[in-house]
Amino acid sequence: MKCVRFEDKRTGRICIGYIDGNIVRRVQGSLQTFWQITDDTYAMNEIRLLAPCVPTQIICVSFNYRKHAQACGAKIPQEPSIFAKAAHTVIGTGENIIWPEQVEELAYGAELGIVIKKKMKNVEPKDVHKYILGYTCANDITARDLQKKERQWLRCKSFDTFCPLGPWLETDLDPTELQIKLWLNGELKQDANTKDMIYNPYEILSYISKSFTLDAGDLILTGTPVGAGLMGEGDEVTVEIEGIGKITNRVVRN
Repeated sequence: MKCVRFEDKRTGRICIGYIDGNIVRRVQGSLQTFWQITDDTYAMNEIRLLAPCVPTQIICVSFNYRKHAQACGAKIPQEPSIFAKAAHTVIGTGENIIWPEQVEELAYGAELGIVIKKKMKNVEPKDVHKYILGYTCANDITARDLQKKERQWLRCKSFDTFCPLGPWLETDLDPTELQIKLWLNGELKQDANTKDMIYNPYEILSYISKSFTLDAGDLILTGTPVGAGLMGEGDEVTVEIEGIGKITNRVVRN
């Protein structure tokens, strides 16, 4: 099922729902708790897709593809290497990636995003699937020049608009073998498969849950494959993941 957050273009109302063929059906409640299906339906041209979740935490994994780690001269991590992005980085497909004036080098990175369904703590890998709400396309934007000179990554990863997501949450998916691609101005830059991850999504979520609590709506980014690189002003970047869909965003100067 494709779960969406969307804006009704006619009223500006923000809603949740799911795609049913060529229409979107609005639901009441929340994606994480309960649904009550309403009679309200929308054609796709009557809505604007928003980022599919509003997380309070964004937890990310670095160097989770062997070739990417090798290309960066990084050691293969002996356990998942995690960092965080600020929640205000999230934007939806079609929204602009804002290039901050403090930043000289702006980089893209296609990733599989996972949204948590319910409070998660000390969960074994075999049980992780019970805690997953859905999967989405993500682009982990990085201020590369700041990343090079600062030991901590929070600032270089956390400028507003640095986490495009979408176009929706796919709830019925096996995340362990999905093709993941990124195009920059129509040129294919990243092309890999989630089966090439050093730590698969279930291992990642289990590891995080044994370190600290994850709550409903939290977002996990599972690492970017080899090919991550720099963008320029006016560039258009598209992330596509098999079984989910694609998102496209344009880079604009602040």
